Amino acid sequence: MEFARKVWHLLVAIKDGLVLLLLLLFFGLLHMAILSGGTPAAMRSGALLLALDGRIVEEPSEIDPLSLALSGTPRPHEIRQRDLVLALRAAASDPKVKAVVLDLSKFEGGGQVHVEEVGAELDRVRKTGKPVLAFARMLSDSGMLLAAHAGEVWVDPLGGVFVTGPGGFHLYYAKLLEKLKIDVHVFRVGTYKDFVEPFIRNDQSDPSRTARQQLYAALWQDWQANVAAARPRAQIAQVTADPAAWLDAAGGDAAKAALAAGLVDRIGSRAEFGARVARVVGTDPVDTRPGNFAHSTLAAILAAHPAPSTGKAVGVVTVAGDILDGKEGPGSAGGERIARLIDNAGKQDIAALVVRVDSPGGSVTGSEAIRAAILRQKARGIPVAISMANVAASGGYWVSTTGARVFARPATITGSIGIFAVIPSFEKALANWGVTADGVRTTPLSGQPDPLSGLTPEVERMLQANIESGYHRFVGLVATARKKTPQEIDAIAQGRVWDGRAAQQIGLVDEQGGLDEALTWAAGQAHLDPGEWHPVLLADERRPLARIKAIFSDDDTASDDGSDAATDFAGLVARRQQQAIARTLADATRIVAGTGAQARCLDCPADLAAPAPAAPASWLLRLQALARLAGLG
Repeated sequence: MEFARKVWHLLVAIKDGLVLLLLLLFFGLLHMAILSGGTPAAMRSGALLLALDGRIVEEPSEIDPLSLALSGTPRPHEIRQRDLVLALRAAASDPKVKAVVLDLSKFEGGGQVHVEEVGAELDRVRKTGKPVLAFARMLSDSGMLLAAHAGEVWVDPLGGVFVTGPGGFHLYYAKLLEKLKIDVHVFRVGTYKDFVEPFIRNDQSDPSRTARQQLYAALWQDWQANVAAARPRAQIAQVTADPAAWLDAAGGDAAKAALAAGLVDRIGSRAEFGARVARVVGTDPVDTRPGNFAHSTLAAILAAHPAPSTGKAVGVVTVAGDILDGKEGPGSAGGERIARLIDNAGKQDIAALVVRVDSPGGSVTGSEAIRAAILRQKARGIPVAISMANVAASGGYWVSTTGARVFARPATITGSIGIFAVIPSFEKALANWGVTADGVRTTPLSGQPDPLSGLTPEVERMLQANIESGYHRFVGLVATARKKTPQEIDAIAQGRVWDGRAAQQIGLVDEQGGLDEALTWAAGQAHLDPGEWHPVLLADERRPLARIKAIFSDDDTASDDGSDAATDFAGLVARRQQQAIARTLADATRIVAGTGAQARCLDCPADLAAPAPAAPASWLLRLQALARLAGLG
């Protein structure tokens, strides 16, 4: 017994020591994060190295540091698109920048509008005579669109280019739900409002297919035109018409196939690419390992070229990601949070307001909270412009009705003016297990809505009437904003999505342009001449705990030759398979989430921002949701 007692005390001591060590480590990291503030290195003469490890986004998400640490895996880096634009503009005139280097080894893509706008800035750098060089392993559509704007593109010998074009498949669950005896009650308005179709159909409806074909054709045409203008020698038709024959002609070597089609200029390792850059900008005086060259980082050039602060302020508020009801974000558009930012803008004495929308929609009430806050600024006489990024659909367009001038890009997805609600009920599934419901009601609404015993006909009629009322309100808001009749808007609404050019032709958008054009217009409406104003981003101050995210996340300035990147076709396919599984589990989560009325776009989230694999805890919750659907949990 004495020996067992000593062993027990030893184990307890080891446990206490480990806990203390972890606590000391955590608070040590917290202390360093708070004190350091992430001071960037100074600018050095050489290249501006943009290591795009992750996705280009409108607004980087704020990640819970504790969840990030417990997940055991680094989260993909998110790069703010506006930071890239400002950095490239500074690089064009900074004498210390001899060239711009894109490292796309771990590039995860971005929305078409974002990538095209960054590409336009690369073109401006090249016009100053400064070379732009890019290195990649496996380029997909977004990567190729960006790399096309480089004067010299290198690809790893084990890499290549994989151009797919927009489009793909959604999963449909009607037969599965029928087998599981789960009733899905759908309430919607809009012939083209297809977000609910995966839960009530086994295939795509004809209206949805027609709208999607037209939308994807427009996006694909815009993509090809952009690549062709930036890289005339690229043989896109050869690559996409018969990709298998194209690859066979190169003996299955994807890198050689890309070189033969003019998609890239050189095949070589990252070390060989670095040696090429070093001959242009000089070697790194500190790190002399093969492949390194003199360079400055994105953070360094932004710190060396701070945003102007003279003159009046033109506020920019970002509505990015799913629109929700609460304080969520950044990265998600919490209606309460964004409304507070807009209301507080009055304290900053802004002269005008630009609302930057990059959202497929979401909660109707969250969208309305944002819209109402913008209207409060308009009531103060503040000019308001809307700048649409990749997507401003459904709830994103609801918010956009506040703009006196609406700007979009040709590749913007917008419209989807429609509303729906999905409520599952499980009375048949329960009855199959011998569980039934009975009781006493005083009115037809007693105990309703009840997802376990089913919905009464009265409740279903009331829910549908409420959704129809919300749709008519949506149409009315658009009609008032666009100075059209409700009947005219209803004809182009019905939940249909439009590309930016088509949206301008039918009157949902005023002008083709980006954030800069919207800012210039808003400043002009405030009677401010150039040089008399500066943009101010309306955002929450970064909380000290959030700095720990940078310690745990995969946020290195420069890429390495790690094995986690998709270096070949098989690796890219595996990555997309993970994303498809994540989307499937997300569908299962949505159907049991119990959310209210939604204004959301089916085309937008799946195709423009495919979700990254979730952290283990999130996967567990989603698997539990799927198990509940299957009657396994």
